[in-house]
Parts: sequence; structure tokens; C-alpha cells
Amino acid sequence: MKSNDTQMTDNNIDAAYLLGQTITLPCGVTVKNRFMKAAMSEVMGSKTHEPTTALEVLYRVWAEGGAGLVLSGNVMIDSRFLGEPGNVVIENQDCLPPLKRWAEAGTVQNTQLWVQINHPGKQIPSFLCREPVAPSAIPLSLPYFNCPRALQEAEIEDIITRFGTTAAIVKLAGFTGIQIHGAHGYLVSQFLSPHHNQRLDNWGGSLENRMRFLLAVYQSIRKNVGLDFPVSLKLNSADFQRGGFTEEESLQVVQTISDAGIDLIEISGGTYEAPAMMGKKQKATSTLQREAYFLIFAEQVRQVTSVPLAVTGGFRSSAGMAAALASGACDLVGLARPMVVTPDLPRRILAGENFVSSVKKRISTGIQFLDKMIMPDLSWYERQMALIAKGKEPEPDLNPWRAAAETIITTGWQNLRRRR
Repeated sequence: MKSNDTQMTDNNIDAAYLLGQTITLPCGVTVKNRFMKAAMSEVMGSKTHEPTTALEVLYRVWAEGGAGLVLSGNVMIDSRFLGEPGNVVIENQDCLPPLKRWAEAGTVQNTQLWVQINHPGKQIPSFLCREPVAPSAIPLSLPYFNCPRALQEAEIEDIITRFGTTAAIVKLAGFTGIQIHGAHGYLVSQFLSPHHNQRLDNWGGSLENRMRFLLAVYQSIRKNVGLDFPVSLKLNSADFQRGGFTEEESLQVVQTISDAGIDLIEISGGTYEAPAMMGKKQKATSTLQREAYFLIFAEQVRQVTSVPLAVTGGFRSSAGMAAALASGACDLVGLARPMVVTPDLPRRILAGENFVSSVKKRISTGIQFLDKMIMPDLSWYERQMALIAKGKEPEPDLNPWRAAAETIITTGWQNLRRRR
């Protein structure tokens, strides 16, 4: 009979083996392992929305940390519509030199660096945009967000073109792939949702019409980058809102986008009105035992597509990550906050470490109403990324009040206001 120590060693070897396997995408590109650093908004764009040297340093650290695939945070396609202060915007080639430096830094050691491109729709803080746009003029049920104006047909077509233009520039700059942000209540997600999309034209009504925008965005991107360049989609399992996008509809979207030629689907869920992606709705015992928030839904997705799947949210240990891969429900393990606190997490697990993340379950000021107003976990993780970008180590014990204060000093008090 093996000792506990020996069994633990064997488990570590199994995790390292499973997570260290390469995967080849439908477009023919191979990712060197199964670790995916999921998108997190870094708020490190310049005042003119260009990439900064801070982004170069941060993404080089993540690339050297061993992940096979690294995704950027929200990159916007239109400077008139920012999701939050500090977003990078790619709408023309004016920022090509810093983009190339960012791409070069983040693709060292054969790392895939994909840009997540996005339009926030109505999910824009009021201090950034007086009149946001959306499929329909339906306001968010959150403070500090203005009621949107319904998009006109010509504006929809312009946004679709902008997605393709941004993708072409991303490829030209040397990034190795694209992710369409179709989750978390942003514009693509708004079009998919019958709650947010109540249009009576060809862009609304039936699911076929509601997914027309997503398919048009995908086709615009594919036309601009070709068939051998990875294009992926981040998709909600559901909105977790009454009258919103459902799991049944999500499965149909998966089938349709798979048939269209997508290379990878990342499963997430929720919106900032119902933030399931942060674990707020994921309290079932089976979910907690298996760590990942959306693994159960991913098992359903696996039944309707052979396209590679990534699941993000909830992973905290090498054993949990390996179990998710072994189950066949996902092909890549998406890690966001754990890779902020431990940037070299993939390298450590691949070296055989029995890893358990030190990520805090909840960042709080200790004052409930203040937490709801400023969302201190955002500023806490942003400050950690800022430390890494300065060549420093993360501070897992960073006080939330200090993180908030440093955000105010660095980027202004408005960056502390609720942005999501």
C-alpha cells in the first residue's frame, strides 16, 4: 500500500501531465498547455487609450509564468464607448507601435496572447457616457448608469464593421488570436438577451434574430483575419435574470457558432446585475466540490459541440483543475484572480507542485453599503496588477482600504465609483 506522501506525489504528476498537454484548435494553431489566463480589466490604457509599458511588463510576467494561452482585458472598438476608465481602444492603426510592443512581450516562450475585443453597449458608467447605446432603450437596474438609446440599423452595421477592423489591427500587431466578449451584459450579450433586446426588426424577437448580431460580428472578424487565425467567444451559460438569456438558448448559440467555425468557446455566466461570474449564484454543493462555477453547464455544452471549451471561475487547486480536464467537460482551465495573486501558477503546477490558491474569497471594506457602491474587489485586484507591472511581487495581504486609496491617488476618485 502506498503512503499518503507517495499518493500525493502521484496526484501531482497526474495534474502536471493533464494540464501540460498541448491542444490543437480547429484553425490549426496549437496551444502549448491547458492553462488559460482569463480576461481581467487592467485599466492600464493611457489617457489617449493606447497600450502602456505597464501592460508590456504585466503580460510578459504572465507569459513567463507558463500559461499556454493568455487573454487581454477588455479592449474597446470605439473610443466613444468605454466600459471603464483606462480601457485600451483599437479603432485605427495610430496605436500600432505600442500594440506591437505589447504583443511581443506577451508572446514570449511560445505563449498565445489573444485580445478580448468588446463594445459595452449600455454598460457604461454615467460619468463616462451621457447617452449609451443598446439594442433597446431599456435601462440597467443599477445606479450610476444612464438609460440607453436604441441603436439604429446603420449604427449596428458600423459596430459590426468596427469589430472586424479592430481584429485586423490586432493580427497586424502580432497578437495571436481574438476573443469576442459575448458575456457579462456587454453589447453582444445584450443582443442575445430577450430582456435587453426587445427590437421588432431582424435584430430582435426570435433567438435566430437575436443571435444575428453575434454571427455578423464573427463573420466580420473572420473576413479580416482569415481561417488560420484563432477566433474565440466568451459566452454566458445564462443571464440569471427573469426573462433573460437561458441555458437552452445558450446551447443553441453554441451549436450555431460552432457550425460557423469558431475555434474556442469560454463558458461563463451572469451580468453585472446578476454577477454569477463572481460566484454570487454558484452555491450548490456539487459546484463547490468541483470548484469551477460553470462546469456542470459545460458538460451539457460538450454534448452539442466538438469545439474546444474553456471554463473560467472558481478553480483554486491543481487537483480541481486536473479533475475538470479529466471529466472531459472542458479542454482549457480558465484562471483570472488566482493568476493575479500567483502569476507563475501554471509553471509551479507543471513542475509538480500540489497547488492551492491563496486568493481571498471576498474583498471587503467591512462596510456593506460601501462595498456595494465601490466594489472593493475590483480596486484590490487592479492594485495587484499594478504592482506586477512595476516589477514588484503581489501583496496577498493588501488592505482593501489601502487599495482603494491608491486607486484614487493613481487614477482619480471616479475610478473608485461603481463601474460594473
